Formats: sequence, C-alpha cells, structure tokens
Amino acid sequence: MTTPASAAETTQAVARGPLYGISLKVVSVVFFVIMAACLKATETIPAGELVFFRCFFAILPVVVWLAWRGQMRQALHTKRPWGHVLRALVGATSMSLGFFALTRLPLPEATAIGYAAPLLIVVFSAILLKERVHVFRWTAVIIGLVGVLIILWPRLTLFTSGEPLGDSEALGAIAAFGGAIVTAFALMQVRNLTRTERTEAIVVYFFIIASLMSLLTIPFGWVMPTMEQALLLVGAGFAGGIGQLLMTSSYRHADMSVIAPFEYVSLLLTLVIGFFIFGDIPTLTMVLGAVIIVGSGIAVILREHYLGLDRIKAKEASTP
Repeated sequence: MTTPASAAETTQAVARGPLYGISLKVVSVVFFVIMAACLKATETIPAGELVFFRCFFAILPVVVWLAWRGQMRQALHTKRPWGHVLRALVGATSMSLGFFALTRLPLPEATAIGYAAPLLIVVFSAILLKERVHVFRWTAVIIGLVGVLIILWPRLTLFTSGEPLGDSEALGAIAAFGGAIVTAFALMQVRNLTRTERTEAIVVYFFIIASLMSLLTIPFGWVMPTMEQALLLVGAGFAGGIGQLLMTSSYRHADMSVIAPFEYVSLLLTLVIGFFIFGDIPTLTMVLGAVIIVGSGIAVILREHYLGLDRIKAKEASTP
C-alpha cells in the first residue's frame, strides 16, 4: 500500500520530470569525481584506510538527511542482516581495489577501467543467474571488454618494467579491473537485497559495516595522515555520502535507463581534473578504449530500455 508520504513524493517526482532526475544524476557524478580526486591526492594512504574514511564520513550526511525526512527507523529496519554483511564485504573489497588503482594510475584511466562493471554484470547474470542474454547484448559486452583490454595492454608490463611490484602501474591496472569484477558482484548483491530491503537500509548498513570491516586492516599498516591529507579524506567521505544521496534521489524522477548513461559524464570530468590538477595527459589507447567501453555500455542500457518498452506494449496489447 502506498503511504500518503510516498504518494506525495511520487506525485512530486512526476511533476518535476526526468530532466530533474538527470540533473540530480549529473550533480551526483560531480560529487563522486570530487571524492575520487580527493582520494587520488592522498596516494600515500593505504587502501583500507581510504575505505574507512570514505565510508565512515559518508554516514554523517546520510544520517542527517534521513533524520530530516523522518526515515531513520526505516533505515535501520532489516529482514536480512547477513545479506547486508555480505554486500558490505564485497563492496568494501571492490572499493579497496578501486582505491588502490587510483594511487597507481591516472584518474581518467582508473575511471574508464571501472566502467567494465556494468558489462560484467551481463556476463555474470547469464552464467550465474541463468538470465537470457540476446546476441545484441553479448556483442556489446564483447566489444566493451575489448575496449578494456586496449586500456590495460600498455600497462601489462608487470615483469619487464623494472619498477617495484607494489608501485607498478601494471598492478594498478590489474587492481582496477579486479575492482570492476568485484563491483559487478556487489551490484548483483544490491539487486538481490532490493527485493526485501529499503534503499535507505542498504545504504546505511553498507557504510556502517564497511567502516567496521575496514578497521580490520589497521595491522597491515595504517599511517597518520597529515592535516592536508586528513581534510581531503574527510572531504572524500562527505562528497561520497552526498553523491550517494543525490544518485538515489535521481532514480525517483526518471527510469534507470534514462538516468544511467549520464554516469559517463564522469569520464569528461576526470579528464579535466586529471590534466589540470594531477598533470595526467590521456594517451591515445586510453581515449580509444574509453570510447569503446562507454559506447558499449550505452548500447546495453538503451537496448534494455527498448526491450522494456516492448514488454510493456505487449502486456498492454494482451490486456482485454
């Protein structure tokens, strides 16, 4: 049953229309890029420590928002606590790999490799969930993964560069792709949780549990950040929390297939920030690979959108 509050939210969302949802999505992408740039600027901080700051300080804006909306009780209600633990474990692992990649690769390159996650979801859904995947989507996924390989190939000099293993860009590239793989599993776990859990609960429990899990990495070498690094780390957490709120809100105002392609705005932003702040000059292979990945991702999203429309039309046609 729809409550008066949710009915009012739905009416307001419809009135504002998809353009408002797209605007929220774009602004959320800006905050996520700011988060990534802040983390990139703290390259000497271990990945586990980055995860802690990212998650712990993201809780604060989320809690303030939920308290203002009177939704804290719903955010703490759950039927599947162990599902949240599994989601946090997988999500924290993907974050750790992605953050490690940020410390070894140019910002745009790490971002572009991360775009492989939505393509990998198609693969894992077909293999693990036995979902039916048509030739068009398989073709788009294969082409997209070729784009990933184009970006990775120049970095795969693990044993020939003479660079220390822990500092190598090759290891960063492997971590970025590994992060994309684990992110795909994390997103599948989120999709599974949404069957019984509210969005607020998924977000809050993830940040809380991931923060606690990240503390287990303290024995592996946390460092005391400088004042500048501490401000950047706290800023990354707040930016991530605000970005999460804006992204969640954006999907209330338009279909996911309309909103999702605007995720790729982050590539343009990371190119600009990478060049002007970190001095990263994009290579031809990085640009070519990124264009292929983005094109494949958008093709999959649009295909799903049109298939959804066809299913709705077929259902309407069969209704007496």
